[in-house]
Amino acid sequence: MEEEKEAIGFLDKVLEDEDVFLLEECELGTPTSPGSGSPFLMTVKVEAGKGLEMRKLVLSGFLASEEIYINQLEALLLPMKPLKATATTSQPVLTIQQIETIFYKIQDIYEIHKEFYDNLCPKVQQWDSQVTMGHLFQKLASQLGVYKAFVDNYKVALETAEKCSQSNNQFQKISEELKVKGPKDSKDSHTSVTMEALLYKPIDRVTRSTLVLHDLLKHTPVDHPDYPLLQDALRISQNFLSSINEDIDPRRTAVTTPKGETRQLVKDGFLVEVSESSRKLRHVFLFTDVLLCAKLKKTSAGKHQQYDCKWYIPLADLVFPSPEESEASPQVHPFPDHELEDMKMKISALKSEIQKEKASKGQSRAIERLKKKMFENEFLLLLNSPTIPFRIHNRNGKSYLFLLSSDYERSEWREAIQKLQKKDLQAFVLSSVELQVLTGSCFKLRTVHNIPVTSNKDDDESPGLYGFLHVIVHSAKGFKQSANLYCTLEVDSFGYFVSKAKTRVFRDTTEPKWDEEFEIELEGSQSLRILCYEKCYDKSKVNKDNNEIVDKIMGKGQIQLDPQTVETKNWHTDVIEMNGIKVEFSMKFTSRDMSLKRTPSKKQTGVFGVKISVVTKRERSKVPYIVRQCVEEVEKRGIEEVGIYRISGVATDIQALKAVFDANNKDILLVLSDMDINAIAGTLKLYFRELPEPLLTDRLYPAFMEGIALSDPAAKENCMMHLLRSLPDPNLITFLFLLEHLKRVAEKEPINKMSLHNLATVFGPTLLRPSEVESKAHLTSAADIWSHDVMAQVQVLLYYLQHPPISFAELKRNTLYFSTDV
Repeated sequence: MEEEKEAIGFLDKVLEDEDVFLLEECELGTPTSPGSGSPFLMTVKVEAGKGLEMRKLVLSGFLASEEIYINQLEALLLPMKPLKATATTSQPVLTIQQIETIFYKIQDIYEIHKEFYDNLCPKVQQWDSQVTMGHLFQKLASQLGVYKAFVDNYKVALETAEKCSQSNNQFQKISEELKVKGPKDSKDSHTSVTMEALLYKPIDRVTRSTLVLHDLLKHTPVDHPDYPLLQDALRISQNFLSSINEDIDPRRTAVTTPKGETRQLVKDGFLVEVSESSRKLRHVFLFTDVLLCAKLKKTSAGKHQQYDCKWYIPLADLVFPSPEESEASPQVHPFPDHELEDMKMKISALKSEIQKEKASKGQSRAIERLKKKMFENEFLLLLNSPTIPFRIHNRNGKSYLFLLSSDYERSEWREAIQKLQKKDLQAFVLSSVELQVLTGSCFKLRTVHNIPVTSNKDDDESPGLYGFLHVIVHSAKGFKQSANLYCTLEVDSFGYFVSKAKTRVFRDTTEPKWDEEFEIELEGSQSLRILCYEKCYDKSKVNKDNNEIVDKIMGKGQIQLDPQTVETKNWHTDVIEMNGIKVEFSMKFTSRDMSLKRTPSKKQTGVFGVKISVVTKRERSKVPYIVRQCVEEVEKRGIEEVGIYRISGVATDIQALKAVFDANNKDILLVLSDMDINAIAGTLKLYFRELPEPLLTDRLYPAFMEGIALSDPAAKENCMMHLLRSLPDPNLITFLFLLEHLKRVAEKEPINKMSLHNLATVFGPTLLRPSEVESKAHLTSAADIWSHDVMAQVQVLLYYLQHPPISFAELKRNTLYFSTDV
């Protein structure tokens, strides 16, 4: 027994050193034959007596671990028979299909290892230095195919078990406490283990299958009859492992935790850390008992990449700061909006250039150079766009600050950490060797391989959707108690997520029914997120980083925007499940080229879809009444609203306002004063979008595009002012009126978060659009429409917004000579 204990300790050390060993395997010896291609297949000089003694130790340790493994498989199989027996009764716990999915191939794996153990055990117990067992390992290796089937099904098995636990209390009790027999000579007769932990055991086992063979070969003389058999078994095992390496669940064992349990990777991803007042991109790894912040080391070409640990916190020592502690922390300064917009425009222009080069079958070197530039700009955008603070403390001292682009990510990280902290965790300090092993394992274990930028994507990957997504948030169910509830909608844009819409707060209910429709502009988007919040009215819970009250996330969910599903004329209804809450919503998509179509109103009355000159003449006004009233209302009570003009108003409210203005209802002012301010802002945008031609006219569109591209400031000024003078008077006066309003909105940017650049992005494509003929002549795809046109449209409006005040009378008086015929 003493020998076996020593062997198990020895094997544990070998297993702990797995990652170091794998990194350094090429240096351990030379292959047995030139070109064998495997660093494991090596000739090692073995001292006969000592080698054979070590061989016995390795086998004893392996046999002991096989016994534990078989007991674990037995414990997993134990509930399978009674579950199958009830499946055919009137009250089944699980269906036959669910049982077969969860316990898939476990019986086969058990039988293979039981037979192997029964044959190996007597050979080790009645030890003889000449005993052979290579054929047993050879047979075991040849049966590894069953693990491929298990690995392919593993994720589905886990998901099925989790769903069954949620819906069936009986199964939940069974899966939370399975009894595993202790080894024969152990004092502990049984230990309790969860089904999830046991389902992971075969994954764990198969990833280690080469280790014992490697150790046996190291301690087996070359002339021993087992040597070629063990070599063959190792070759089979290695080939098998490399074929399924990518398929294996990435949460493979790194090292053991201080409590002796398997340490697994739970979550990882790229986060922006604020360190020494500058932003750094880090790869953060959350293990079962520790959070590790790492940086990928730059290595010379061909060398194995490695991570460099910047810091780590044991989860037992990790705490989230209270609002009071956040207040004392250094404040986060957001990156200037106009610089972010410039980056986006550069990225769009580079995308366009790359497409042109590819279309003309340009040089691959030129394309690579453009891709490199695009990556640099995308990397800067990724680094500088996040603003949502995620602070963590080590209770023994230091605090750390990450910036995220969405509340969604922040809650994902927080929830994952808090879930792990519910377990009985211990504080610890990693030795330099343990830290090296853990950091070394990160490269193999990581689930997120690339920085999330589009230049990392393959050419055949979806470019995302460009256009308008119409979403109706209907209702939600599954709340356990009444609350004040609302939802927000986020879509991805340029690699990060942006909040685009927010429902009204439905007060004191467990079943909110919003039935609110939103129109969201998509810029290469691939995902829609819905977050459900409980509104907090407690003024003491203010987040000092962004001066907003912290509302509680009740649930969150994400769906892929599949072009086939979304790009239909009909509404597509769906349900998103989040933490037991179900939110029902519908959506439909209008591509950008479809949205360019302007349909003039057929009716003689009304204001929507009617020429601006007709409306102002009928009203005897210089600026349409609808524009004046919406602007006045926004300035009265919406100028400090966060995201005014960016956050979508409820579509049904906007349609109601449209009907009131079209009917010239005498109660317009009363309706306006009661209406949500985002709906009023949305009505103003809709009015400009539904004009039979854009405010800055189809005729002048090409000249605006040429004027904004001029490099010389004097020539640009001359041209841009001349173009304004060329507009019909109602268009010009209305444009100047809107311009001054938008400048007043931007003055409140510290509160409403709407800069001149944000406003130009919202209004530019609405006031200035190519005619259908123009767009068809120049553009080939939806993505091109964004990169060619929207970029320039935003720049045109931005030019006028940044210009000193422009007076109509002054403009008309100053006759400048401009040679271009417009």
